[in-house]
Amino acid sequence: MNIMIVGCGRVGSQLALILSQEGHNVTIIDKSQDSFKRLGATFNGVTAIGTAFDEKLLKELKIDKQDAFVSVTSGDNTNLMASQIAKKMFNVPKVMARVYDPKRADIYKKLGLDTISGTVLVASMIRDKIIENRFTGYLVESGELGVIEIIATEDLKGKLVSDLNMADEFLIVAIERKKNVIIPQPTTKIELKDKMMGVVRTKSLPKVKEIFKL
Repeated sequence: MNIMIVGCGRVGSQLALILSQEGHNVTIIDKSQDSFKRLGATFNGVTAIGTAFDEKLLKELKIDKQDAFVSVTSGDNTNLMASQIAKKMFNVPKVMARVYDPKRADIYKKLGLDTISGTVLVASMIRDKIIENRFTGYLVESGELGVIEIIATEDLKGKLVSDLNMADEFLIVAIERKKNVIIPQPTTKIELKDKMMGVVRTKSLPKVKEIFKL
């Protein structure tokens, strides 16, 4: 994919490195040349000094050829405006913006933008570590789905994945077994001490915990 990132701070630089290492074509923009030092010597993408409001620069960087555009600067307003330019002026198919103030998330949504709120994400993760150390409730932004970790005990040994799945409530999506990760089939048999990762509806969490004695 061709991906353009605005903001080479801690988040932007890490995102650029991850995507570049996966083989994507990455272009990253920042106002400061020094910011690009975070990318190190292994980064093989394109770096550009400037802002996402510079139409000439964006055209030079072939924004019209991008598959995705991400704005992760330290300013909500900057991220909003940059994302709007990418979406409305250049019709980039996938546009995402970082938002610090959760109250602004509705504004972004009404403008048709995907958002990531680090504030909400970190708060949710801390909450889960305190209250539910085997559960994370931030699989989707609405909070309707989460991921739960279940260690197979003796009473689960030999059961099939299909025996444990619950329609529209709980689904085993991965099993860690002896340092190997398995994407299970319905007929996969559970072994003792398997670490099962399951997607669960948040409203069904009490039911799932009761069934698995968590």
